[in-house]
Amino acid sequence: MASSNMETCKSEHMQVDIDEKNSLQDKIVRSQWVLNAPEPPSPLHVVADSVGKTISKVRDRFFSMTDQSCTTLLLSVLQGIFPILGWGRTYTVAKFRKDFLAGLTIASLCIPQSIGYATLAHLDPQYGLYTSVVPPLIYAVMGTSREIAIGPVAVVSLLLSSMVQKLVDPTTNPLAYTKLILLATLFAGIFQTAFGLFRLGFLVDFLSHAAIVGFVAGAAIVIGLQQLKGLLGITHFTTKTDIISVMKAVWESFHDPWNPRNFILGCSFLVFILTTRILGKKKKKLFWLASISPLVSIILSTLVVYLTHADKDGVKIVKHVKGGLNPSSIHQLDFNNPYVGEVAKIGLVVAIVALTESVAVGRSFASIKGYQLEGNREMVSIGLSNIIGSFTSCYVATGSFSRTAVNYAAGCETLVSNIVMAITVLISLQFLTKLLYYTPTAIIASIILSALPGLIDINEAYKIWKVDKLDFLACSAAFFGVLFASVEIGLIAAVAISFAKIVIISIRPGIETLGKLPGTDLFCDVYQYPMAAKIPGVIIIRVKSALLCFANANFVRERIIKWVTQEESKGDMKSSRGTINLIIIDTSNLVNIDTSGIASLEELHKSLSSHGKQLAIANPRWQVIHKLKVSNFITKISDRVFLTVEEAIGYKTEC
Repeated sequence: MASSNMETCKSEHMQVDIDEKNSLQDKIVRSQWVLNAPEPPSPLHVVADSVGKTISKVRDRFFSMTDQSCTTLLLSVLQGIFPILGWGRTYTVAKFRKDFLAGLTIASLCIPQSIGYATLAHLDPQYGLYTSVVPPLIYAVMGTSREIAIGPVAVVSLLLSSMVQKLVDPTTNPLAYTKLILLATLFAGIFQTAFGLFRLGFLVDFLSHAAIVGFVAGAAIVIGLQQLKGLLGITHFTTKTDIISVMKAVWESFHDPWNPRNFILGCSFLVFILTTRILGKKKKKLFWLASISPLVSIILSTLVVYLTHADKDGVKIVKHVKGGLNPSSIHQLDFNNPYVGEVAKIGLVVAIVALTESVAVGRSFASIKGYQLEGNREMVSIGLSNIIGSFTSCYVATGSFSRTAVNYAAGCETLVSNIVMAITVLISLQFLTKLLYYTPTAIIASIILSALPGLIDINEAYKIWKVDKLDFLACSAAFFGVLFASVEIGLIAAVAISFAKIVIISIRPGIETLGKLPGTDLFCDVYQYPMAAKIPGVIIIRVKSALLCFANANFVRERIIKWVTQEESKGDMKSSRGTINLIIIDTSNLVNIDTSGIASLEELHKSLSSHGKQLAIANPRWQVIHKLKVSNFITKISDRVFLTVEEAIGYKTEC
């Protein structure tokens, strides 16, 4: 009986040894899977493959088109360029009824706003109206958004005037100033079109969400302060945009005789516009009240001034507004101008800011309606709108949030609402501009001021503060840069901080120690999951970066050595077999590695080996393992490369 039990025990021990041997062999095989992974494609192969796929798509499309008739082929090409030919087929009278009402509604808001924004850009009022005619018509046949309303906007108007007036003074040489504005518009349109054609939309993302929130808020305050000129009836005012210069100009104006009638008239209608806006928010059916209140303000204030002859008592008025169709401005585009290089830079900055606003507005309302906005096509359509606009006396146009919101609330169905708006503005230019002669400038200022509260989003700024302090720093830099320096400095500061954030994250990536979660095969950060158990004699480290490169390699190496030293000094990793003898680097996060990264790993291996410790690599990507093999680093660490962290630990134990 005893001999029988002994034989059973021996057979069980033999079976365990066989199972352990098989398990070890399986792990060796899986380790070879990692080491024998196929080489990643070379950069040349990637480029060639991309070009080949593009050519293949073009060839397939071409052959599919050859089977079509010439009429169908032409219609297909035109439909790709002009989306209106596609959705126009299913357009109905019911949709037109909604678009017609929406177009009239946004026109009632657009006309006074366009005059005000042109004044903000230091242009004659008619240029704002011109910009509300041609660009919306071009966008209507080429755009992909259904709700967006195109025209001049406050932020772009301020940006243009603040930069161009540094080259030419609009008060002393208005003709030369206007020419530079039109040239900047042409450059902006060219850049926007190029972004779309070459799929460079990522350039717009250089202005982060946080930077835009701060920039727009700062610009809103600056715009508001500049409207004090019209609201107070100040004759001489600073051309600078920073808050100190503006407040100084306002303070100095109080020492000169000024007429309080401008202030009373402007504030009265400002209260009226804001009251209708509050009513429109409380009762959704009264949204139209807030939309038409600016136009009503212009009509009523003009009648008041005309009937009371208030202009003779010191109330400043708009006076002559040139009417008629958009005149050609091709002859005004002077490429021999000595400032053409500076104007091109201005065009680039304005192009990015305008696209950022337009794409953000379009995507917001597209998500509400449940469809996708084609970003690159949007850029092309906005760009061509501005290119053609620069030929027809228009300055930079883009998607307006306030008018788009009104367009959406008015129940627009398609871009026909933009066509209705443009035709309405065109009729006003043709027949109604003489009626604007007695319009007080204080009303224009009050209309612009009424649009500014929506640009200052305190709740969003607070949310950014709670979520990411570095993002809030970029937001603050844009805000205070615009407020106390200039629009350009605010933008540059915000972009610089955003880039600095990327650099800091790249050169100082996080490093975490992993432990095994009880009852699972998962290895997680021991600080995030305190219940995760550390493995005796082993440190498992994961680098929280997609790239181990020259920027962060030395930092990572020093952190790992420091970490190992600290863990040993604590004594909490000691076991019956001694101190730490294996360091496993989980490279599952690493997408790529460069020569500096490999050199740092080699130095780490030497440092650990000199202290009797081993280095192992777990779960490398194929780009990483390929470079480690080519550099002979795998041989130096005795092929200690494993499919998973658990297998690296198990292999050590079994060996």
